[in-house]
Parts: sequence; C-alpha cells; structure tokens
Amino acid sequence: MPPRYRGVPTQPEPTMSESPGATVTLPEAPTSDEPPKPLTAQRVVPLRRPGRWIATAVVLVLVAQFVHGLVTNPFYQWARWSYWFLRPTILDGLLITLEVTAFSAVLGLVGGIVLALARLSRSPVLRAVSWTYVWALRSIPLIVVLIFLYNFSALYKTLSLGIPFGPAFFTFDESKLATDMVVAVVGLSLNEAAYAAEVVRGGILSVDQGQHEAAAALGLPKGYQFRRIVFPQALRSIIPNYVNQLIGLIKGTSLVFYVSLLDLFGSAQTMGSTYPGDIVPLLLVVTVWYLILTSIVSVIQFYVERHYARGATRSLPSTPLQKLRTGLSDLRTRIRREAAV
Repeated sequence: MPPRYRGVPTQPEPTMSESPGATVTLPEAPTSDEPPKPLTAQRVVPLRRPGRWIATAVVLVLVAQFVHGLVTNPFYQWARWSYWFLRPTILDGLLITLEVTAFSAVLGLVGGIVLALARLSRSPVLRAVSWTYVWALRSIPLIVVLIFLYNFSALYKTLSLGIPFGPAFFTFDESKLATDMVVAVVGLSLNEAAYAAEVVRGGILSVDQGQHEAAAALGLPKGYQFRRIVFPQALRSIIPNYVNQLIGLIKGTSLVFYVSLLDLFGSAQTMGSTYPGDIVPLLLVVTVWYLILTSIVSVIQFYVERHYARGATRSLPSTPLQKLRTGLSDLRTRIRREAAV
C-alpha cells in the first residue's frame, strides 16, 4: 500500500479484476459548474531598450552638428567650390584619372590571373617567381615604384628585342617610349597585379574540390575546366575583393601627380598653387569627385554580385529600390496596426 502524506489528498487507486481481459476503472475528473472565462486579446509590449535610443540620439546630434558646420562655416567657400567643380581644367584631370584607372584595372587583373595560375602551377620555378613578385610588389610603396619607373631611363637608355644574350633585332629609345601616361599605367598595373593575384588565387581556392573532380571525371581539358567551371564560380568570391582593390586604385591614381601627370588631384594641386586662397575649395572638389567615382563603382559591384549570385542562393538580394518599397510597406502596415489598436 503506498504511503500517505499529511495534507496531500490521495486519489483512489484504480481497481482491476484478476481475471483475464478485465477493464480498468479510472476515477472521474472533478467538474465545475462555473462557465469558462472568455479569452481576451492582450497587447504584446516590446522590450525597452534605452541604451539604443540614447546612442541613436547622440549620433544624430553629432551628425547634425557636422552638417551644420559644413554648411555654415565660411572657411569652406562653397561659392568657389561651385566655380571650380566643372571647370575644364578639373574635367581634363578627371578624364586622365579615368583613363589611368581603366587601363591599370584591366592590365592589373590580367596580370593577377597569370600570377595566380603560376602560383597554383605544379612547376616550382613558376611558383617561386610568382611568389617573389607578389612579395616584392606588395612590400614596396607605390610612390617608390612610380618614381623608380619615372627615372628608369637613367638605368636603361635603350630597350631592345632579339635573341637572349645575342644580337638585338629592334631597339627603342626608352625616354621617348616611356611617356608620363605610360609610366603611370605601368607602375599602377604592376602594383595592382600583385594584389589581384592573391584575390584571384583566393577565389579559385574557394571553389569546392568536388567541382574540379567532376570536371576531370568528364574528361574536360584543363583550359575548358578553368574557363567554364572553375573561374565563373570563383568570381563570386573574386568580385567583392577586387572591387575593393579597384576603389583603392581610383584613389591611388592621385600619386601619378609625382610623375608629372596632371590627373584630377594634380590639376587641383596646380590650381591651388596658382590660387592659394582656393586650396580648400579645390580639395573639396577633388573629394566630391572621388566620392562620386567610388559610389558608381560600388553600385556596379552590387549588380555584378547579384548577377553571379544566381544558383548560389535561394533568392537574389533585394535591390535598393526594392528595399525602399519593402520598408515603406512595412511602415504603412505598422501605422495601420497601431491606429487599429
């Protein structure tokens, strides 16, 4: 018989007949004559987060102060800024910046692909040469590379093509061949190729090994495997990283001023020497143009990434316009819900 505790009501045990097939009789649940209480809708109160609101208020105050000072401070001379912003001198420098960036980006990416493939090659000589190039160019500052190439004619006055260690078939005058534009493009391309090589190598290594094995099992040539299977998948990892390099390249073109090429920054610097009182407006002109260029590149990056995300994600990332529409729709829904309550 089970023990009984004081103050704890016990239920009578169910009785069972000893005969086979007997049924068990369970005690009936107590019933109440009270009617069930109606369910009432209760409003869910969100968790209070005072720290977030305080931080938001502080940031908004700081941003408002910054904008107010930027607009009202006479030191910035916004009238002179509007005068210089579309001047032909500035636009000519902007055109040179775009040309140098375009040539250097293409040549740097091509060189980076070649260096990455050499780094992944089975040849120890190619791996060693590629690693040494990347190590050296990433270690030397870009301004040193540009100045060295600008004075390259002091070391080699002529360049020739012919049999190695033998007679030369063609000879070029280096001082006439290496113009300011050529020096700037070559210097930036050499520097960009070293960084692009690591970006491309990392993208290729990010492709699953099973893709390589499946392509090899189909008997596809190595070149076809790389062009049609490996590299398109590697682009999903290469594009975001290389666009960062491209933005750095746009800003890095400001150094070609030191090799006598008047790009956007060089044109503003020259005008600042002629008009010392307009140095700050000219620097603001350069700043705004660089912001415009990098913003355009960032927008292009988003849509290129969205294109190559097909097949890798269940749904494509929303565009800024789609995000704006979704945000406005959610805001209207929330306002209607609050008004209904």
